[in-house]
Amino acid sequence: MAKITLAIHGGSGTILKENMTAEIEAAYRKGLEEALAAGFSELEKNNSAISAVKAAVISLEDNILFNAGRGSVFTKNGIHEMDAAIIDGKTLSAGAVASVHNIKNPVELAEKVMNNSEHILLCGEGADDFAKQMNLKTEPDEYFFSQFRYDQWQKIKSKNTSALDHDILLSENKFGTVGAVACDVNGNIAAATSTGGMTNKEYGRIGDSPLIGIGTYANNRTCAVSCTGHGEPFIKAVAAYDVSCLIEYKGLSLEEAMRKVIMDKLVKIDGDGGMIGVDAKGNAAMIFNSTGMYRAMKNSEGLQTIAIYRDE
Repeated sequence: MAKITLAIHGGSGTILKENMTAEIEAAYRKGLEEALAAGFSELEKNNSAISAVKAAVISLEDNILFNAGRGSVFTKNGIHEMDAAIIDGKTLSAGAVASVHNIKNPVELAEKVMNNSEHILLCGEGADDFAKQMNLKTEPDEYFFSQFRYDQWQKIKSKNTSALDHDILLSENKFGTVGAVACDVNGNIAAATSTGGMTNKEYGRIGDSPLIGIGTYANNRTCAVSCTGHGEPFIKAVAAYDVSCLIEYKGLSLEEAMRKVIMDKLVKIDGDGGMIGVDAKGNAAMIFNSTGMYRAMKNSEGLQTIAIYRDE
């Protein structure tokens, strides 16, 4: 019987204590705690790692504070385009969606792609059509509206640029992307990631989150990883799979491999962000090179961590 473990993140970036009120900080910690509880309860019921990561990510998608699902940022056209991915480390089965609209929980759609289609990644109108076929819950545009996301967009919508939602250009140093990784009682691992992308993004831009092996990856032989940060450098680095390769071919531990990618490889290409990971023994790590990362972890040995800043 394996040590059950769940780790989650709510994004990384310029997250400084001096920019946070006690009330806002408490709200984010509560959101992390609720998502951790939702996912870990699945593991305690001896359900699969897939069930655990899905439950945790749904909780984060439903929380308007996080840039995924309900709290997704605005695109250049003033709409919401969401991405998500999920992967089973036991079978390498995976599903992902990109640039979907009005889907309440994109991670559920990613799971439907994994289990009910012959494909791995669906995008745009086709993914929306598949969601209708699967009878997935949708919400009107108003559901995805939040004033602070709208205010962020207003600040840069006239500029020919996009921005991470924690970017210093924006009045509030928020963050982007949510994710979860888990090891279940049978030693199977899984990962899931979901995001609203970058504020003011154009041209149907897709980041690393829905790309298997880049923003999201899991393989029982090595690790499960979910990434967060500026997607383009993570794509260049093939970040999640590189952690797996360092474990498989170089014999590094989970934490050593993650640290090599985040603190060395990504830094050299100006990659700002972090990642969470677990292995099939229930070991977990949460590594980031930014000033903060919204993160939490719990295992069956009684360890529980909920943290935001670098020095926690």
